[in-house]
Amino acid sequence: MNTKVSQPSPTTNLLEVKDLRVYYETPGGDILAVDSIDFELKEGETLGLVGESGCGKSTAAMGILQLVQPPGRIVSGEVRLQGKDLLTLSEGKMRQLRWSKLALIPQGAMNSLNPTMRIYRQIQDVILTHQTTGSDKLSADQIKNRILELLRMVGLPERIYQMYPHELSGGMKQRVCIAMAIALNPSLIIADESTSALDVVVQRVVAQTILRVKQMLGVSMIIIGHDMGLMAQIVDRIAVMYAGKIVEIAAVRDIFNNPSHPYTQLLIESIPSLKEQKPLKVTEGLTHDPRHPPPGCIFQLRCPIVTDQCRSIAPKAHLIRVEQSVACHAYENTDVARTV
Repeated sequence: MNTKVSQPSPTTNLLEVKDLRVYYETPGGDILAVDSIDFELKEGETLGLVGESGCGKSTAAMGILQLVQPPGRIVSGEVRLQGKDLLTLSEGKMRQLRWSKLALIPQGAMNSLNPTMRIYRQIQDVILTHQTTGSDKLSADQIKNRILELLRMVGLPERIYQMYPHELSGGMKQRVCIAMAIALNPSLIIADESTSALDVVVQRVVAQTILRVKQMLGVSMIIIGHDMGLMAQIVDRIAVMYAGKIVEIAAVRDIFNNPSHPYTQLLIESIPSLKEQKPLKVTEGLTHDPRHPPPGCIFQLRCPIVTDQCRSIAPKAHLIRVEQSVACHAYENTDVARTV
C-alpha cells in the first residue's frame, strides 16, 4: 500500500486534549465511551482517529465541540484550542467559536441539511449568524458571491445555489456540508466519517475535496473513520482508539510500516490486498461491557499475546519511536521505551 508522504510537522499545537472523559448514563451504570484520552494536533496537521464502530471516535469529537447530548456528559478533561480551554466556556461563547474557529463535517449529510431550505439559505445562515455589525458586515451581494465561491471550492456547479438537498446526490450533499464547514475559515475542521455512507467512487471524490480544501486553506483537521486504507492517503498521523482509549498514536508511515499495538496490527492485517493473495484476517472475540471494563488492559479479551500482567495492570503509553507511543506492556522493557 502506498502511504501518504507527510510534510515536515509544525511545532505549534493548535489543539491539546488531556484526560478527556465522556460517559453515558444508563440504569446499569455509566458507559465509558471516552475514557481518559490525550493527544495534540499541530497547526496545519491532519490527524486520523480510527477504530471499530463504538470505540468512541465520534463521541470524542462531540466532546471537543461540546455537543454531547444527554444522557451523555463530559466528566473531566481539558480541550485547549489555541491555549483556550473550551470546556470552561459558556454555551454562548462556544456558539461563537463553532463554525468560526472549529467546524464539523457531519457523518450523515442527508440528516444534517434542512430538506425545506435551498442550499444557499443554509450556507447563508452560517455566515449571517456569525456576522458582526459595522464595517465587517457583508452585503447581500457579497454573501452570494461568497457562497458561489465556496461551492466552486468544493467542486460543485453554481446551479447548486438554488437547489434543495433532495435534488442532490449523496456525494454532492456531503460537499455542501464541507462548504458550510469552511464558510468562515475556521482553524480546525473535524470530519466525522464523512465518506462512510458513500460508494467507493464518491468516497474518493469527497476525500479529494477534503484534501484540496485543506491545502487551499491550510487548516488543521481531525478525520474520523475506520478505513485504514483511506487514512493512509490523507492524514499525517493516526491515533488508534479501542473501547474509549487511544492505544497507539504515530506518523502514518510508522503505523503502516511498524504497527506496534496488537490491535493496530490486527487492523492493518484486516485490509484486503489485491497484490497479496491471503485469507482475510478477522479479529477474534468481542469487546467487553463498556459499563464494566476489566482490570488491566482493555484489549485483553481479544489480544493474541495477553499475559497475566495484562489482566491485572493497565498499561501506560510508552514512547517507542520518535512521535510513536503505544499503550502495551510488551514495550515496557525495551531500551527505547519511555513513559509518556
